[in-house]
Amino acid sequence: MHDYQNFNLGDVPLQSGITLRNAQIAYKTYGTLNSNRDNCIIFPTFFGSQHDGNEPMIGSGMALDPDKYFIVIPNLLGNGLSSSPSNNPPPFDRARFPSINYYDNIQCQHRLLIEEFQVNKIALACGFSMGAQQSFHWGALFPNIVERIAPWCGSAKTSNHNLVFLEGVKAALTTDQTWQNGWYEQQPIAGLRAMARVYAGWGPSQSFYREQVYLDLGFSSIEDYIVQAWEGRFLQRDANDILSMINTWQKGDISDNPIYQGDLTKALSSITAKAILMPSQTDQYFPPEDNQIEVQYMPNAEVRVIPSIWGHGAGGPGRNPVDTKFIDDNLKELLGS
Repeated sequence: MHDYQNFNLGDVPLQSGITLRNAQIAYKTYGTLNSNRDNCIIFPTFFGSQHDGNEPMIGSGMALDPDKYFIVIPNLLGNGLSSSPSNNPPPFDRARFPSINYYDNIQCQHRLLIEEFQVNKIALACGFSMGAQQSFHWGALFPNIVERIAPWCGSAKTSNHNLVFLEGVKAALTTDQTWQNGWYEQQPIAGLRAMARVYAGWGPSQSFYREQVYLDLGFSSIEDYIVQAWEGRFLQRDANDILSMINTWQKGDISDNPIYQGDLTKALSSITAKAILMPSQTDQYFPPEDNQIEVQYMPNAEVRVIPSIWGHGAGGPGRNPVDTKFIDDNLKELLGS
């Protein structure tokens, strides 16, 4: 038994030119849609995660309160629950799974909300990391129905530096001899562990390690932290699924679609939703500078930096009570406006 539902999208033409047949979005809802169908919050998933990874941000008395709002968490295509390399049938299985971008994801999520729930307005599109990038896309692609967006620890366009960081992660994974260009018979465990170790140097900040925050979290050493928190996390995922999500991340750009045709300034200017952008002060691959540049072109947006030494992890739902409260407080203000 599982705690989510599947929405059958049928055959979905992707921006890559491939058709994803019998496409599925796995999703979970919290709360009840009101009679006006305007209390919906869309809260997409982040890299390497599934809907349960978002749940620490949802609760009675929190900003994302299921007693007030109808909260929908759609799982990212490629994350192992929605259509993914690990669950798609041949011939587009495993290494043949097509390239998916955020535009494809948001179009499918929009169909879910319209066809399954007949949603009229989206009170808020929000998310962490890749979820943040999806919330930017919601604001740009459907400005007439999205009233607010709150991306944290993410950007409207994946920067070149961010892209290069991900190239290192991919290289660590795919150098495993059992990788076999994605046609492995068993998971490339050595590659997954190597990838996790590379990632462990990017997720937290230098100050996180300098101040030995991992000891406060119950780990006995840096090695204990890397093995348990990082290797343990990625060993739970399929290698092809990880690479599919990385591909989506690297292609992140709210203007790379038929609507804006590569004009990022126009795409940013089209986000009329009231917006609070929350980068982490010490994020090494979604730095505050990215949001500070983007907000100049957004007509109703501001940047509020999370004052944290947790790096990118400051935005991880429920990982750090202080940073979670900062995000939650700003979400409450935004929803109350």
